Amino acid sequence: MKKAYDYLLNSNLFKDNDYIVVGVSGGPDSMALLYLLITIRKKIKINIVCAHVNHNVRKESDDEKLFVEKYCKDNNTIFEYMKINEYKNNSFTESEARTIRYNFFFNVLKKYNSKVLLTAHHGDDLIETILMRIVRGSTLKGYAGFSKEMDINGYKVVKPLIFYTKDEILCYIKKNNIPYVVDDSNNKDKYTRNRYRHNILPFLKKEDKNVNKKFLKFSETLLEYSEYINKEMFKILDKVYVNNKLNVKEYTKLDDIIRKRLINYIFEEIYADDLMLITDNHFKLVDDLINSNKPNGFIKLPNNVVVRREYDYLVFEKQGNDIVSLNEKIELNKNINLDNGMKLIFVNKEDSDSNFVCRLNSKEIKLPLYIRNKNVGDKMYVKGMKNSKKIKDIFINDKISIKDRNKWPIMVDTNDNIVWLPGLKKSKYNKEINEKYDIIIKYVNEED
Repeated sequence: MKKAYDYLLNSNLFKDNDYIVVGVSGGPDSMALLYLLITIRKKIKINIVCAHVNHNVRKESDDEKLFVEKYCKDNNTIFEYMKINEYKNNSFTESEARTIRYNFFFNVLKKYNSKVLLTAHHGDDLIETILMRIVRGSTLKGYAGFSKEMDINGYKVVKPLIFYTKDEILCYIKKNNIPYVVDDSNNKDKYTRNRYRHNILPFLKKEDKNVNKKFLKFSETLLEYSEYINKEMFKILDKVYVNNKLNVKEYTKLDDIIRKRLINYIFEEIYADDLMLITDNHFKLVDDLINSNKPNGFIKLPNNVVVRREYDYLVFEKQGNDIVSLNEKIELNKNINLDNGMKLIFVNKEDSDSNFVCRLNSKEIKLPLYIRNKNVGDKMYVKGMKNSKKIKDIFINDKISIKDRNKWPIMVDTNDNIVWLPGLKKSKYNKEINEKYDIIIKYVNEED
């Protein structure tokens, strides 16, 4: 472990009296890393904080917690612990567990005012990650697997065992009599990573016992190229991508490699450690949306990310599973807050005559009034026009995005006659200020 030892000592990652957080499962990799830190503590007076997560999916998990806790106590190491009591929808996914785990790590970092988190990812892990991403498809940076150091949320996440194979770590464990626990799930081929580990890695190591070093070099080379392209991409970023919006016209003027890197960058910002969820097919979906002749449209990506085409912009946002509002009527008998950040309020007097104000004569419509979202085929008689006009055409003419259309309130009477399209159009039922009316409704921001 000399290379990892020297790297940690000479990297200026920490100094005397600093608190260093290390993720420890109790397995051989993390226990080797913890032992290495304890050894380094003889040179630098660091405070080691062991962060252990009980994923609560195996009966041995509670015993493993006690094992790690005792080892920390015996070696003058701070022990921090969390147990995952339940998962979303009572199901377990690697992505969800990783998110919970890292949120815990970051909370521990904050508690001890530490800036450095060490994890026990090693050379074999790097090979597996690279191979899985090549098969699935990824970004240039994604194909590199993971880097030795990474900045996340203002913290430095470091993987000092990246230089070594699993076998080398086990030799280190045996030589120094380091205790550890065994997770039997690592032997089950139902997990994708395990299939690579059990079937592909032995073949590669048989071809070249130093293959891990070749993959590390491959990873570092890709990261260098990625960094160079990043510099070029960042020169134009603010002109093309601002506030999760991609300017399609400006984007199409760029060189092909910068365009690809820009989409890669957006995915990396959105997905971070979950970047493996993105495949070549997802890039194609985004590309098709950009090149579509339709001014509006959307695609769904993993983790409830939605990409919307809104005329000359592509909007990237995280949402729930439902992306449209329900077509249900809500009786308008009092002020209502709407899910688009606006509200409808009844007033006694209003001097404005804009499209944000509706005046009605109750004798000319069928009460009560209702608010609903658009229906297919909706039409209204716009004030001043002889014939009816499709609501869809009004939205298109006013360049209202699909997202906003699905949340746009439509006011109807009991007979489902559209009496107002708030903020856009008045109907034939709307009255002028000098006409007779007994209902005044305004469409305003929630803050007003």
